[in-house]
Amino acid sequence: MPVESVFPRLEALLPHVQKPIQYVGGELNSTVKDWDACDVRWALMYPDAYEVGLPNQGVMILYEVLNEREGVLAERTYSVWPDLEALMREHQVPQFTVDAHRPVKAFDVFGLSFSTELGYTNMLTALDLAGIPLEAKDRTIDDPIVLAGGHAAFNPEPIADFIDCAVIGDGEQAVLDITAIIRAWKAEGRPGGRDEVLLRLAKTGGVYVPRFYDVEYLPDGRIARVVANQGAPWRVSKHTVMDLDEWPYPKQPLVPLAETVHERMSVEIFRGCTRGCRFCQAGMITRPVRERSITGIGEMVERGLKATGFEEVGLLSLSSADHTEIGDIAKGLADRYTEDKIGLSLPSTRVDAFNIDLANELTRNGRRSGLTFAPEGGSERIRKVINKMVSEEDLIRTVATAYGNGWRQVKLYFMCGLPTETDEDVLQIGEMAKNVIQKGREVTGQNDIRCTVSIGGFVPKPHTPFQWAPQLSAEATDARLAKLRDSIRGDRKYGKNIGFRYHDGKPGIVEGLLSRGDRRIGAVIRAVYEDGGRFDGWREHFSYDRWMTAAEKGLAGTGVDVDWYTTRERTYEEVLPWDHLDSGLDKDWLWEDWQDALEEVEVDDCRWTPCFECGVCPQMDTKIQIGPTGKKLLPLTVVNS
Repeated sequence: MPVESVFPRLEALLPHVQKPIQYVGGELNSTVKDWDACDVRWALMYPDAYEVGLPNQGVMILYEVLNEREGVLAERTYSVWPDLEALMREHQVPQFTVDAHRPVKAFDVFGLSFSTELGYTNMLTALDLAGIPLEAKDRTIDDPIVLAGGHAAFNPEPIADFIDCAVIGDGEQAVLDITAIIRAWKAEGRPGGRDEVLLRLAKTGGVYVPRFYDVEYLPDGRIARVVANQGAPWRVSKHTVMDLDEWPYPKQPLVPLAETVHERMSVEIFRGCTRGCRFCQAGMITRPVRERSITGIGEMVERGLKATGFEEVGLLSLSSADHTEIGDIAKGLADRYTEDKIGLSLPSTRVDAFNIDLANELTRNGRRSGLTFAPEGGSERIRKVINKMVSEEDLIRTVATAYGNGWRQVKLYFMCGLPTETDEDVLQIGEMAKNVIQKGREVTGQNDIRCTVSIGGFVPKPHTPFQWAPQLSAEATDARLAKLRDSIRGDRKYGKNIGFRYHDGKPGIVEGLLSRGDRRIGAVIRAVYEDGGRFDGWREHFSYDRWMTAAEKGLAGTGVDVDWYTTRERTYEEVLPWDHLDSGLDKDWLWEDWQDALEEVEVDDCRWTPCFECGVCPQMDTKIQIGPTGKKLLPLTVVNS
């Protein structure tokens, strides 16, 4: 039976809300398929506002992969702003997709991609608006399967009450495998109900279904053990797509109707990173490195630009300048699109991977904006702790080259609260900024040199060597940053040329609570949602007091509190909430790397050195894939020539 669009009811509400265009759909390259011609239907959500969610590559890729398949449809839904939420509740309009404005509850799968844990309350809002019970145990056979993915799903335990299942790792093949299982179950008449289809998914070993895992606790609050039930495998494995050239998605990128955080065509040029930065969860969980070929990148760019009309191409990855053929890629694309003035961009550049030829190619057809580097730590010592193998000399040499070639602004990104950090380590950030400006003045002979220092709070993440580390309290973080601010502003020679941007320590504590939490945190998330918590990743909506009040109530009687989850150091023996989810990284290797961090011992990148036996390649039957291939971006035809 066709599913009725809610748009006639929604349309009457739109004149009364901010940015109504974000809810109307119809974007270039969006897809609306015949509901009755499909037997498996996905609603995909990035749990944030349209302006953040639409450019998300993960959702965009899965949307296209699913819609290309016969008999399968996928539509998108995003978080609605509080003004529309209130009207939807008043007029009983359910959570809807923007493609055909179909109610989310009508779909077979409600898949959410979590880049950050701060989207959890938005998930609960969407479930409630959709009319789907908040907790998995209350759902019936007619409710969608609620599935979590994305980097934050590598520890889904805090949301175990609310999701039916989670997938860790790459999603391209995983969504097709899940679709096949659901299709077969439906074709058989849905035998065994909801439990049966979830058990079929769980038994693949690649889909985590929390209800099939029982958690037992010790008297002191630590986890005693996690036991699989009903025949589910004892560990669930990460998915890894090995040949990215076989998955050239998105082929038809979505073009937003409303303003979004990124308005460009993006191509992921490789996946994974083996630099070994110990704080970086993305680098750890996406191993091994898999490069897309230079010809594959060229074809994706050409096809994507024709399909969208964008004037900028973002070359995405965790460290794009590390692609073994990045120079040829940049030059080839700049040559090809000279006439059309198509600009190129990298999300950020490592100091030790930057060179002026690359920078010039990236800016040849576009504007020359500021350069961004991420030393992450202010002192040489702390950079050894975090394995960020960049010296201040490297940085000064690099910025001197940049200033000498016409750049006038440099942005440096750091973290505060790193393991073993002292006040002196953080104060060194200011000294580094002053040295950068001084070098810029020497090279250019000008005084209009600016350096912006941007600082975020460090949050220890699961599946990293720092997963055992204590987090710095909000008060200590704020005090440390205040000393740095005073140091910079008190310097008459350089202070006015240094921009200083930072976040206070409170959001980091909430993120830390959610990142390393277990199932007991579900009660806290629900209490925050019920108290009005929405859009916790947005400063104007975030309430630290609301989270702390909810934690005090939600954790009452458990013997644990917020400090227990955040500022407490773990031991090797402790069972971690995510130990039964296999990212491929060997736990002993992670522990040894944590000990190396404490001893300030650095570890090289295994792309170009012998294997350090982190465990990923043998355990996941994968391998590092890098060039050079020796190929060029041919045919090298200048567009419109």
